[in-house]
Amino acid sequence: MDRVLLADFLRARRQALQPEDVGLPRGSRRRTGGLRREEVAARAGMSSDYYSRIEQQRGPMPSEQMLTALAAALNLAPSEQEHLFDLGGYAPPRRVVRGDEASATMVRVVERLTDTPAMVFSPLGETLLQTPPAVSLFGNQTRFTGMARYLVYRWFTDPAQRSIYPHDDHELRGRVFASEIRAAYTANPRGRAGEIVAALLEASPGFGEIWQRHEVGVVHHHDLKRYLHSELGELEMYAQRLVDPDTAQELLIFSATPGSPSHEKLRLLPTVASQ
Repeated sequence: MDRVLLADFLRARRQALQPEDVGLPRGSRRRTGGLRREEVAARAGMSSDYYSRIEQQRGPMPSEQMLTALAAALNLAPSEQEHLFDLGGYAPPRRVVRGDEASATMVRVVERLTDTPAMVFSPLGETLLQTPPAVSLFGNQTRFTGMARYLVYRWFTDPAQRSIYPHDDHELRGRVFASEIRAAYTANPRGRAGEIVAALLEASPGFGEIWQRHEVGVVHHHDLKRYLHSELGELEMYAQRLVDPDTAQELLIFSATPGSPSHEKLRLLPTVASQ
């Protein structure tokens, strides 16, 4: 526990939070901005004296429950909550992220990419949002239900998913997807990733063979990749990967080298989609 930094962090977040932000009246006697110590304490369900001693670097080590209450009282963002737990000497709690909808941040970004193939994925590989060019290029990948929602499951069980990529690339693609689900499984084997792995081991001998290799870190996000389109043929594109740190959702933006045949094909996507 770092008493000095914990006290400084709590004080800074308290002073940055306005009464109106938490539904409190400002009142005519309030001379400075921010919340009072007693207001934070009341919101966190603790005594004013207890909270004051934390800010004064002389209080006891707060429990995880107390830190959770303080995070809620101060309206901390997920990244701020993790920082608070680090300062308090605890492992940050796991983030609970809904897997069935894109975050507001991702939605705002994607709305500005209407002429670009782009897709938002959940941490476990569910397609949450696609731009129209991405639907034209890859098909509607938000329509699946059950285990088929997860890209890694479709890859090993649905030939249509693999047909998007040249056959020569299938072996590496399978290793990449298996490596990514292994990372999620290792972090939380009893969670949803564990269910996906169990389902794949039952449904796909090919996945089982790759799983037994225990490969990790098989990634090539920034490499030039090949994709197959039913009318435009093969396209070579880069997939720029952006991550929302608060939700762990990923945005993939696809682009081709300007002046290349693939770049010209991308320009034809809207026309092909309309036909």
